[in-house]
Amino acid sequence: MSDLLDATPYDALLLLSFGGPEGPDDVVPFLENVTRGRGIPKERLKEVGQHYFMFGGVSPINDQNRALLDALRKDFADHGLDLPVYWGNRNWAPYLTDTLREMVRDGHRRILVLATSAYASYSGCRQYRENLADALAALESEGLELPKLDKLRHYFNHPGFLEPMIDGVIRSLADLPEEVRDGAHLAFCTHSIPTSAADTSGPVEEHGDGGAYVRQHLDVARLIADAVRERTGVDRPWQLVYQSRSGAPHIPWLEPDICDHLEERHAAGAPAVVMAPIGFVSDHMEVIYDLDTEASAKAEELGLPVRRSATVGDDPRFAAAIRELVLERAATERGQDVTPCALGALGASHDLCPVGCCPARTPHPAAAGADSPYA
Repeated sequence: MSDLLDATPYDALLLLSFGGPEGPDDVVPFLENVTRGRGIPKERLKEVGQHYFMFGGVSPINDQNRALLDALRKDFADHGLDLPVYWGNRNWAPYLTDTLREMVRDGHRRILVLATSAYASYSGCRQYRENLADALAALESEGLELPKLDKLRHYFNHPGFLEPMIDGVIRSLADLPEEVRDGAHLAFCTHSIPTSAADTSGPVEEHGDGGAYVRQHLDVARLIADAVRERTGVDRPWQLVYQSRSGAPHIPWLEPDICDHLEERHAAGAPAVVMAPIGFVSDHMEVIYDLDTEASAKAEELGLPVRRSATVGDDPRFAAAIRELVLERAATERGQDVTPCALGALGASHDLCPVGCCPARTPHPAAAGADSPYA
């Protein structure tokens, strides 16, 4: 058992997330962090922040990350995996640089990074790697010894990520009125991104026509739809749809939008829709506003019964999946033969992001990849 639970050479795990405000006074400073360098006026940020002010200025993401931290620590302890878990954010406290400084001062030198994004994209992967590089540069300027950072592979098709979502869809179907249940359509929701960013997501050989971002989501949607069919005996229509668009109107983003999709499904005679947010790890602001508030209001306006299924959150199966990914990567680093755990047509994602993977519009150093300046 000790061999199976050996995380060597790693001595810590870092949970890396987006961050969110925890009170009304935090909202505008948080949005200033998110949009830094774009020159957006403060008055405009106050308008954008209305989504947060509707919920008391509090994003649920930080509490959800605390719950995930507890779940990871419990799972590791229950299975005898001696690996401390820390937490740092891109845009709000606890800030990544502060957490990484703490980890170095605690003596950690080989750190695995878990990002709260399951798929390949600039904002979901490379931007976090850029954040890591910025944090390492800050520590270097302070004269601290730099740790070696490795990022866990994309986990979109790991059973521990998929199974909670499958169960969530089945529960949502069961919650629909019986007369519309068997005819319900499935809308698999994820964050819209510019089509140019989607087309260049993943390794270079996967670029074009939605890139790895769209292909990975489609694979997950198929896996869930197939599992739901097998468990309920009903073959339901499904589609990958998008939400949370925030870019200028003249820039093409992935479509269709969930609200447009609900209108189209209603016009086509669909009796009900289950919205499944497969692109999100937890029920954070873009889930509770864009789906629970905005899309649900559109459905009510149409008279279309809808349900929104749960994200994985702190499900124990997800925590167990992270433990398995940690042990898998550690064994690989030790030179052992490893069979990665992955479902679907795409197989396991790469451990090391290759050169040209999810490129930025403006070149910027990124850690934990083949192009990292911090070997």
